[in-house]
Amino acid sequence: MYDLTIIGGGWAGFNAGLKARELGLKTCLIEKKALGGTCLNAGCIPTKTLIQSAKIYSLTKKSDTFGIETRDLRINFKKIQDRKNKIIQQLHSGMQFMLKGIDFKTQGAQIISPEEIRIGEESIKTKFILIATGSKPIELKGLEFDSQRILSSDDILNLEDIPTSLLIIGGGVIGCEFANLFSNLGSEVTIAEKMPQLLPGEDKDIAKKIEAVFKKKGIKINTNTDAHSLDLKDYKLILVCVGRIAKIDALGLEKIGVSLDKTRVITDEYLKTNIPNIYAAGDCTSKVMLAHFAAYQGSVAAENIAHPQNPLKADNTNIPNCIFTEPQIASIGLKEEEAASKGIDINIKKFDFLGSGMARILDETDGFIKIISDNKTDGILGASIIGPGATELIGILTLAVSTHLKVSEIRKTIFAHPTLSETIGEAIK
Repeated sequence: MYDLTIIGGGWAGFNAGLKARELGLKTCLIEKKALGGTCLNAGCIPTKTLIQSAKIYSLTKKSDTFGIETRDLRINFKKIQDRKNKIIQQLHSGMQFMLKGIDFKTQGAQIISPEEIRIGEESIKTKFILIATGSKPIELKGLEFDSQRILSSDDILNLEDIPTSLLIIGGGVIGCEFANLFSNLGSEVTIAEKMPQLLPGEDKDIAKKIEAVFKKKGIKINTNTDAHSLDLKDYKLILVCVGRIAKIDALGLEKIGVSLDKTRVITDEYLKTNIPNIYAAGDCTSKVMLAHFAAYQGSVAAENIAHPQNPLKADNTNIPNCIFTEPQIASIGLKEEEAASKGIDINIKKFDFLGSGMARILDETDGFIKIISDNKTDGILGASIIGPGATELIGILTLAVSTHLKVSEIRKTIFAHPTLSETIGEAIK
């Protein structure tokens, strides 16, 4: 009998397995498809790999700005895809190596009872179960995925050719990243977003800025637009990315009485379901669908399973959000609109990357840093960045928000020059 059986080998399940092994639990990890889940196989890693290739192409096209002359510039999309697949395989092998001491099974799983799981023709007994099955793209009625012309965010990663024209339905994080990627590669890109702004939920100033940058690149933006009102004949390919939904339909959760809210697994603050020995973590709980948050939840769940008498709350709300467009976007903590709605007397500090020496050296001056603090306590409440290196810079501000640093304390910090990080110090002068 296992102490813990984890269903799902994505970021939540994988990190739960490593923590469980560390805590001395006899652990089984079950993954139906590929180790690494969405993040490694159809999300973070492949998309950012393709984005980097597109960025290199985009930079090379303007190399004359840096005094470098190039000729006969062309894209070898097969090599781009081959590089992406190689990186996935390398990371996959590394994760596989790290599973030493954990029983790893590559089959589908069905929960028969709170103590029994069927894997193919085999049944195993377990004291605890952790559900970490991740999520899948949402389909729209009338625009169901056919993997030929109407694509999911999974499908589009495996294209063999760059589309001449691409309609992206959904202007959230996924839609904006793919819009930037394929625009850089030469596709004619249109975004249709039902809400009044791109990146719903992000800071309004950030959303306005990325929309302006996208329009400058030639990306067509249609906000307040229902996709069904568009003439789809005008586009070579259609990418539907309107969100993701928990992937739990084949587990048999209803039969054993696990409480669900529509299709997500309901957990308490300790990640426990209504059945005492069954926990859930990551995207299947639909709280925050980010790989780094899933990893955090997985580790907390394993700790609570190992030490049920002294459980930890999975209540860390300081979750950085990163968007790999050009310019990059990142945020942490409260945004201006949220702080205002809470009635907090806020102070807003901004710094434009036009004033950064390093941003000018890189020739990436689009964007700004926006830092929000409490006027009464001087504490840093949140920050939003759009500009070069935003996804790295947000780490500094995540630490500041998490440790309740004050603006006055950041002012005492000496940032190296010339760097992008010194823009944080400049913003709060």
